[in-house]
Amino acid sequence: MQSNRVCVMGLGYIGLPTAALLANRRYQVHGVDVVQSTVDTINQGKIHIVEPDLDTFVRSAVNSGNLIADTKPKESDIFIIAVPTPFHDGYVPNIDYVISATECIAPYIKEGNIVILESTSPVGTTDKVAEVLQAKGVDINKVHIAHCPERVLPGQIMRELVENDRIVGGLNSDATQATADFYKTFVSGNILKTDAKTAEMAKLTENSYRDVNIAFANELSMLSDKFDINVWELISLANRHPRVNILQPGAGVGGHCIAVDPWFIVHAGGDDAKIIRTAREVNNYKTEWVIEKIKNEALLFEKEHGIKAKVACMGLAFKPNIDDMRESPALYITRRLISDGLEVFPVEPNVKSMDEFDIVIDEDAINHADIIVFLVAHDEFKGIRIFGKKVFDFCGVTNH
Repeated sequence: MQSNRVCVMGLGYIGLPTAALLANRRYQVHGVDVVQSTVDTINQGKIHIVEPDLDTFVRSAVNSGNLIADTKPKESDIFIIAVPTPFHDGYVPNIDYVISATECIAPYIKEGNIVILESTSPVGTTDKVAEVLQAKGVDINKVHIAHCPERVLPGQIMRELVENDRIVGGLNSDATQATADFYKTFVSGNILKTDAKTAEMAKLTENSYRDVNIAFANELSMLSDKFDINVWELISLANRHPRVNILQPGAGVGGHCIAVDPWFIVHAGGDDAKIIRTAREVNNYKTEWVIEKIKNEALLFEKEHGIKAKVACMGLAFKPNIDDMRESPALYITRRLISDGLEVFPVEPNVKSMDEFDIVIDEDAINHADIIVFLVAHDEFKGIRIFGKKVFDFCGVTNH
């Protein structure tokens, strides 16, 4: 392939693995991040996030000279935008980082270049990228602009970047084909070609589907508590039906995808997005419900013993066995309990320290706490047996 220079905008949970993978496939990769400490860390061959095998890929990429991190872009053949897309207050989509990254690369784009938006985005964002480039003087008729949403699972990113099918949607057929040809050089999964808006909606649809199904499980868990039924047994029994596959409930829904993406559809779809909106509301309410359950138990303990209860919050990440705390309901619950005046022992085996509070090892937390709350089903928590204390298991980890 003639085009072997790649500029990756954003070196976070998607951008850095992508950059490292491409560099190990002999692409010359220029990674860009606005955080100087992140740039410095990567240029030392180290990583600033936790992801299995990523450290090996980054070290190899940097040592080979194929990966260089910087705070500014440079001329390349392919530009990949992999920056966050959060939302403003009121769940209004925020594509400010995408716009900023697009403006930054505009002076470096030449005829024949490929510009790929990988960030999960509201429908129409790829068109917006083209508008920004055009406003900056780029002849968008002479470049290929496409959307290719990431579809990886934290904890398995390096494998899934290669093995998962990829959706590629260009602003025209030539852009779709050129972008698809690029992904074929390192993806073993199928390359599924479509248009940009369909590609954008496909990613939002995938995560909204999962959110709706989790909401069903979370609602079941609250109803089961009301009826004094073991929800884990209930789901296990129901799933024995050949056409039933209920997911596992939790303390809510976190992460940068499932907790965010459905709002992009709701914002654009309005009153027509009824089920998707309701699922989001159910999953958000589940987190508040968990907080009230813990606080009520703490109040009962205080009335009975005359002292405030100490609470162990077991897990802070948004899902098991990772350090990622973006939109984490467990972290939100822990913060709320602390702000409401409870003495809390935060436990998170996947991080060594945090600025806002001290991380406690699980054994110490369990020994000193009066109420044990399992919020994330980390492997380290499986098999733990606790006697003589109130235990809340909102993630099913004690069933293992």
